[in-house]
Amino acid sequence: MKKIECILRPVRLESVKTALAEKGITGMTVLDVRGTGSGDSTETFGSVSYTVTLPPKIKIEIVASDEDTDEVIEMLLAHARTGEPGDGKIFVLPATKAVRIRTGDSGEGIL
Repeated sequence: MKKIECILRPVRLESVKTALAEKGITGMTVLDVRGTGSGDSTETFGSVSYTVTLPPKIKIEIVASDEDTDEVIEMLLAHARTGEPGDGKIFVLPATKAVRIRTGDSGEGIL
């Protein structure tokens, strides 16, 4: 199992959620976060550009089976990308165990 964390632009959330749902992935945690990877960000609203020190972002956390991990990453790349600086990052971490609180069941079967 892998834990996939994706930081993305808020405007890309619905596209990402829809794509993941079409694959059957509906279990995720979504958080409102702020941050930047390379310093201040320049945003444009209409014809006005302005600097944002810590722009708002969305963080999605998904636990996926090892065999689904690459496909989830490709879906995130396809639906979160705008091609502009500030599109975000994807982190993949090992998830060594998952336990359903209600039943105590564990393993990949609970995903």
